[in-house]
Amino acid sequence: MLTQTEENYIKIIYRIAEKEKKSVSTNAISDLMGTQPASVTDMIKKLAEKELVTYEKYKGVNLTASGIKIATQLIRNNRLWKTFLVEKLRFGWHQIESISDDLEHMQSPELISRLDAFLDYPKFDPFGDPIPNSDGKFTIRQQIALTELHELKPAILLSLREHNTELLKHLTQLHIKSGCEITVIHKNKYDMTMQVSIDGRHNEILSKEVGQLLLVRPK
Repeated sequence: MLTQTEENYIKIIYRIAEKEKKSVSTNAISDLMGTQPASVTDMIKKLAEKELVTYEKYKGVNLTASGIKIATQLIRNNRLWKTFLVEKLRFGWHQIESISDDLEHMQSPELISRLDAFLDYPKFDPFGDPIPNSDGKFTIRQQIALTELHELKPAILLSLREHNTELLKHLTQLHIKSGCEITVIHKNKYDMTMQVSIDGRHNEILSKEVGQLLLVRPK
């Protein structure tokens, strides 16, 4: 049995490794966890003793097969709970991050199995992130940043690069959500702001920074 803190470390290591495609430095973990490097090193040693990570000084940390399995299960739990909170309890997507982070640690395979069935086995959460199935397999989709989309070419919003609260509130105000249709009507060549149509109903102005965070599939 792992503590919640140990599980959080495993998930953080998985997330960094997935993004950087290399061994994870203790400094990267420290930055993301908001803890002192010495505390990170102590935790890594504990996880290594439980054979959940391998660690070499100056070379970094890697999850073992057992560590990857735990990380994948935590991600599965988290994204199923996010789906439940948005689809069934009508939470806004800017409200669910901390709640799902708490719920993911519930140790009940039967509960998660029933939750998955109740939601009709979703493959993606409200942010468009893939939900691992019971075997830990992800469904991967081809997607590009909205900034790469040609003018007047409609696309479907699949996912977001970031889930920070202010971004989610901003998108909610603009009625932009996963699955909506976005068409770039015009790109300003000076500052790369974009005039976009949302579901063919209303037009909005998006900054280049926001456009880079929206991942779409051209229709």
